[in-house]
Amino acid sequence: MAENGALQLATTRKWRIPLLIFFKDARNVFKMDEIGVGILRIAVPAAMALAADPVASLIDTAFIGHLGAVEIAAVGVSIAIFNQASKVTILPLVNITTSFVAEEDTVQRNDQNSAKKEVIEKGFVTINDEEKGKRHIPSASTALICGGILGLLQAILLIFCAKPLLSIMGVKSDSPMITPARKYLTLRALGSPAVLLSLAMQGVFRGFKDTKTPLYATIIGDVTNVILDPIFIFICGLGVSGAAIAHVLSQYLMSLILLWRLMKEVDLLPPTGKDLQFRRFLKNGFLLLVRVIAATICVTLAASRAARLGPTPMAAFQVCLQVWMTSSLLADGLAVAAQAIIASAFAEKDYQKATTTATRVLQMSFFLGLGLAVVVGVGLYLGDGIFSKDPSVLHIIAIGIPFVAGTQPINSIAFVFDGVNYGASDFTYSAYSMVLVAIASIGSIFVLFKAGGFVGIWVALTIFMGLRTFAGVWRMGTGTGPWRFLRC
Repeated sequence: MAENGALQLATTRKWRIPLLIFFKDARNVFKMDEIGVGILRIAVPAAMALAADPVASLIDTAFIGHLGAVEIAAVGVSIAIFNQASKVTILPLVNITTSFVAEEDTVQRNDQNSAKKEVIEKGFVTINDEEKGKRHIPSASTALICGGILGLLQAILLIFCAKPLLSIMGVKSDSPMITPARKYLTLRALGSPAVLLSLAMQGVFRGFKDTKTPLYATIIGDVTNVILDPIFIFICGLGVSGAAIAHVLSQYLMSLILLWRLMKEVDLLPPTGKDLQFRRFLKNGFLLLVRVIAATICVTLAASRAARLGPTPMAAFQVCLQVWMTSSLLADGLAVAAQAIIASAFAEKDYQKATTTATRVLQMSFFLGLGLAVVVGVGLYLGDGIFSKDPSVLHIIAIGIPFVAGTQPINSIAFVFDGVNYGASDFTYSAYSMVLVAIASIGSIFVLFKAGGFVGIWVALTIFMGLRTFAGVWRMGTGTGPWRFLRC
């Protein structure tokens, strides 16, 4: 009895230190049980879809790199502006849509199963699973309306504010980068509505735990982009404008494919306007908007510091940044799986499943980061010539390789923590913690840029990702917010 009491006390003490939860069942990290298979079924297609667009941007970079250092630097600045502007609208929309759709779909399925069980128990006619028709998901309709409006607003902003935005990024009116940068940014802006709509629809499919459909649409769109790139850039002689046109056409194709598939599964016309979730979207969307802006400022500020170093350092920074973001986004596949599964688990109040999923994806992310560090380091060292033939650019890229590769484990964990927090609908903490992280990171960018130039920028970005990871560990590791049940 005394031994049992001591064991029970030890167990209780263990669970009063939630930080240990991250090491729970670590030996099962590669186990293909129900949780492991469920995570990979969602994560692998999601990771491939998420990585596809940055890969297409890398291909754009490779093609444009053969036009000259000025052109690749100009496009690098324009892509940075477009991507950061898109993140301000896309990430809140996609993440809120995924969580809300997962919750609504789970509740509806549970209600339908309960109704079926009751009908069968009362001896009525058995219900055929094929008679269920289209799903009625108000969050899906709301997401498409928001995506369309935000896409139009973003297009207008980027088209009419291209010159001042480039100036903020360090590309002045007398810079040789101004003309190609403005052309590329203005043309890419025309694709904003398609980008916002396609990402909103991807959020809906993720909420359904279907990441294969977005993958197929993304592959078709990006293959189209790769085919059109050399045709428009070199054969038609359009240069950077051709690359932008190819990208825009591929985005509209992708959006049409997703809409066609979604209309087969969901009734996109709600019975009444009251069924739409605008208030809920706006409330939580504002919180994530604050978070995204804070994170965006850090990356954009880093890019603007690099632009001030001149075309050659900026060209090298653009290559390093694209590789850094592309490889790190593979971890977002795990984040998508975590968000969808945890959101459903919280809707069912299955806290054991939520905890097990969170710890498993975090452990997976660490090993994924280690693997990416090796692949990225070796790949960029041996393959940097793909992006440029300029010896000066290649020399600076080599300086950035240790940072791009070495931060992969930190990046992977940080991105997966985002999915864990969003799945738990912990949007408030996600916003406020990122603001604090951004304040510290912005200060480090200014200080370290002056002290170390190109290297200083990458040290500051490493600090930025490290603080993001710490914020995630703190929330779940202290058992606060939606994770307070870990203290029981």
